[in-house]
Amino acid sequence: MTITAADVKKLRELTGVGMMDCKKALQEANGDLEAAVDILRKKGQKVAEKRAAREANEGLVVAALSGNGKKGALLELNCETDFVARNEEFRQLAEAIARIVLEKAPQNTDALQDVEFAEGRSVEQTLVEATGKIGEKIVARRFALLESEDGQIVAYIHPGSRLGVLVDMYGNGQVEDAGTDVAMQVAAMNPVATTREDVPESVKEKELEIARESARNEGKPDHIIDRIATGKLERYYKDHVLVEQPFVKDSSMSVKAMLQKAGAGVRRFVRFALGE
Repeated sequence: MTITAADVKKLRELTGVGMMDCKKALQEANGDLEAAVDILRKKGQKVAEKRAAREANEGLVVAALSGNGKKGALLELNCETDFVARNEEFRQLAEAIARIVLEKAPQNTDALQDVEFAEGRSVEQTLVEATGKIGEKIVARRFALLESEDGQIVAYIHPGSRLGVLVDMYGNGQVEDAGTDVAMQVAAMNPVATTREDVPESVKEKELEIARESARNEGKPDHIIDRIATGKLERYYKDHVLVEQPFVKDSSMSVKAMLQKAGAGVRRFVRFALGE
């Protein structure tokens, strides 16, 4: 059977696989398009099985936002090399999966695998096929969803797409601009919580105990050790709590002061750094 260029093009559009591999699959399937699709999927599965034990520590962090700005998704898609991560096709795959996370809101990464990607193919099948085509292990490592009923979700992806942030903002002022500033602050300073009330009690106790032990080792009198520890905890808040940190664009004010000036506030954030 003669395999036409139109046949090869159609199979490529269905699978995204290279022209030569599409032609070989059609020849093997005697021109049967559905059989050729199955052949390419099986090939992808075999490659995926071979690559299963490989480390996938490179990749991209991407975001997707709803049209009304009320919902946002952050996704980390991993591969084996930076070369593949910089490929436009890999980026398109990451962004497509982020949109699926946004629209379908799966409970976890296992549930994401079963969500339909396109044309009856699940996300898992799509990743297997992409592994077969690219030749590297590809894994949707993690994702996060934020939704705001009365505010706005703002996203920031640092150049290079190895670091991304979502922030849940509210207010009647310059919410989007302030949200971008807050997201960049989170990216740069990696706070542990939005407010001091959000810091886990276990973390507070750990910091207090470290401060007490340090004071004892320095020979401080017992009656002032707790006061010293409390003072160091206050410093911890300033360094690690988002709204209490010095604003990176103007260290003369805190993030809280910047937000008050902008007529905005922040409820929570999500930060993904590639591989962390």
